[in-house]
Amino acid sequence: MGLFDFLRRRKPAIETPEQLANFIDDQAAFLVQKGIYDYARARSGPYSKVMLADEGFQSALNRSRWRAYPLGLAMMGELVEGLLAPHTGGDRRIALDPLIALVLTVFDRYPRPEGLTDEEWQAARDDLALHMDRLSLHPPKRANDIPVPFADRYFEMMPYDKPFLTPDAPTARGFMQLHLIKIKDELEERMDVEEVMRALRGEA
Repeated sequence: MGLFDFLRRRKPAIETPEQLANFIDDQAAFLVQKGIYDYARARSGPYSKVMLADEGFQSALNRSRWRAYPLGLAMMGELVEGLLAPHTGGDRRIALDPLIALVLTVFDRYPRPEGLTDEEWQAARDDLALHMDRLSLHPPKRANDIPVPFADRYFEMMPYDKPFLTPDAPTARGFMQLHLIKIKDELEERMDVEEVMRALRGEA
């Protein structure tokens, strides 16, 4: 093995629904949590370390990230569906229906988070399922366009009361757009679409 071979080492291929589910989970969490923490640090300025260590503010951060997590799953689910759609022979539901089930199993990995009510958590799941189900009603979006309808709702979930939010929703949207493009490139490189499609359809 050469000295710099580790720099060229590829991440493992995504060939199974379980591997795809783990990828969706990881990237959905990263997509929404990094924006929340970055905004909290920027908004708190020189007091960010004190704020982030405050127990009350940590609770607010925790609530924000769990409220936003289903939005991350919705965006990741839409991104994946857009990559699978060209391989469905024109019938997008053959990939979409099992993908919806897969994304919901990712959501169901987590019990209701502390700070959210049962009603809020169930409503988040219902909204996620509805968003995914409606994907077949319009052509697949570019990765850059997927975050647009989520941006304002996401930004309102930041751990500050509305009167204290700065007008930075476009910045949050830009962050999500940039990272979804990167995630798409990684997924195109790593995902074996034919194997994933066969497995989702129960043919593997």
